Amino acid sequence: MHLLSASCVCALLSAALLLHGKGGIVSGTGLTRGAVSGLETVIGMYGETVEIPCKNGAIEAEDVLMTKWKYDKGEGRSGDLLVKQGGQPFSVSATDEYKGRVSMASNFSLLLSAAMLADQRAFTCMMVIGADIRENPVNVVIYKRPTDLRITENVEELEIGKFTKLGTCFAKDANPAANITWLKNNKPLVADGKGISIQASVQVDSVTGLSTSSSSLEYVAEKEDTDSNFTCSTQPTVGAEMVSSPATFTITYSTENIVLQVSAQEPLVEGDNVTLKCLADGNPAPTSFNFHLKGEVVKVENADFYTITNVSRDTSGEYKCSLIDDPTMESSKDITVQYLDMSLSPSGKVIKSLGETNSLEINLQINSSAKATISWTKDNIKLEKEPKFTKLSFSDSGLYECDVTMGLLSRKAFFELVVEGAPVIKQLSKQRGEDGQHKVLYCEAEGSPKPAVSWSINGTLLEESPFINGKITHKIMVVPTANLTVSCTVSNEFGTDTQAINVSSLFEDVRVDKQDQSQDSDQTKLVVGVVVGLLIATLVIGLAYWVYMKKTKQGTWKTGEKEDGSSEEEKKLEEKVEENSQKAEV
Repeated sequence: MHLLSASCVCALLSAALLLHGKGGIVSGTGLTRGAVSGLETVIGMYGETVEIPCKNGAIEAEDVLMTKWKYDKGEGRSGDLLVKQGGQPFSVSATDEYKGRVSMASNFSLLLSAAMLADQRAFTCMMVIGADIRENPVNVVIYKRPTDLRITENVEELEIGKFTKLGTCFAKDANPAANITWLKNNKPLVADGKGISIQASVQVDSVTGLSTSSSSLEYVAEKEDTDSNFTCSTQPTVGAEMVSSPATFTITYSTENIVLQVSAQEPLVEGDNVTLKCLADGNPAPTSFNFHLKGEVVKVENADFYTITNVSRDTSGEYKCSLIDDPTMESSKDITVQYLDMSLSPSGKVIKSLGETNSLEINLQINSSAKATISWTKDNIKLEKEPKFTKLSFSDSGLYECDVTMGLLSRKAFFELVVEGAPVIKQLSKQRGEDGQHKVLYCEAEGSPKPAVSWSINGTLLEESPFINGKITHKIMVVPTANLTVSCTVSNEFGTDTQAINVSSLFEDVRVDKQDQSQDSDQTKLVVGVVVGLLIATLVIGLAYWVYMKKTKQGTWKTGEKEDGSSEEEKKLEEKVEENSQKAEV
């Protein structure tokens, strides 16, 4: 780098500034003037400080002899802002609105505070570096977000099928002017000329130059728009999207449908209450209705329900509700009151005599709104069918219950049959105790009322069974020391019955057992002796027969006689031998 004397530098600067101010060109010096196409643009925010860079290549601060900032005043004129010579502080040369708003950063950038729309122009940085003078013009654009975004002039109600101005959305004091979009439930609305019409406009403030955008929405509402959220939004040139607060509207429409609801507990039975409720889909909804109660019309105002109390089976039928101002708009519903009646004869406690025939007939009558199911039990045990009584016995006694059901409804009735008669002993038996030291006597009897049981001897009562359906069993323990005849007696107010049983002593039982064992042994020995004797006799007879036959044959052979003469005797002998043999086997 060439060093110049101070006087040379001053002269060079003066000449350069003079030529630049006149817009001339000095050939051979490298000085240029005029706007450069494709200027760099700097965006600043309204009211904030804008930094405008001075980009003149890679230079060192000590190489810069002088820096000067100026701006384009229009019509080919320029205005000075500030200047800095060498390492000295900058000095403000502006005398207009920029006088107190400009300064210079350490990197030679121009700092412009309180940016306004009037600052949207070209600012030029001029540097003297050695023998060169360089210029860098920068275009400045000022943006401003809207100060507010809201829906005004909105209506409270929208009538279905009618074009209505929903409201106007305003985006105030923006630069550039905001572009507004309408949304329903966060989905953009697009004008179609049928159900959606959007009119947009922009107004510019003559003082600030800021723009206020407005957008009016006319809309044809539908029933589905009830509780829908309408908003408007704008996407500024810089910064995030802005969305207004949502607006909701009452959608009004005439009643198109009406429904009658029946509220009652299930099943609806006599004595219950039932509420009729009329629902209409109009908006605003109707508040008064006519209720048609089986030929009677009841007008209800400021309410949509009517309650029928203490219903009966006669309440069943068709019911309607309708609009007062339009009776043709109606709805109907059938109401059925469930009922189940039953009567059973006989009932309560029924007393009959043993052996009566066809004296007890069951009469069950059922009156119900639908088919009912019948079931019977005796003493809580289910019966397969309705009980029939031909000839009464003690076993017929018991509690008979009839259960009639129809859906969730049920009715019960019962009668208790008691068959009375003189007691009868059904069985009298005995059994030796397991330890062999006593005997147990059983007396089973039937009768009603409950018979009293007594024995002809004293014994220890082991058990008396429950008296059920006229039956009872009495069990005692005795220790007989001699052979006895024991009787059991049962009695009630209708009669008495007695039976006896022989009971041997425990000692006799022991002696009889031993005798039985001895007799069995002797009889066994006798049988064995008889069998052995018969076998010996059979052998002797057989031997004699053999000898006899031998001799007979020898005589015949010797005399030459025929054997036919002795055949008869031979047969008799054989029969005798066979008879003796059979006896021996027995």
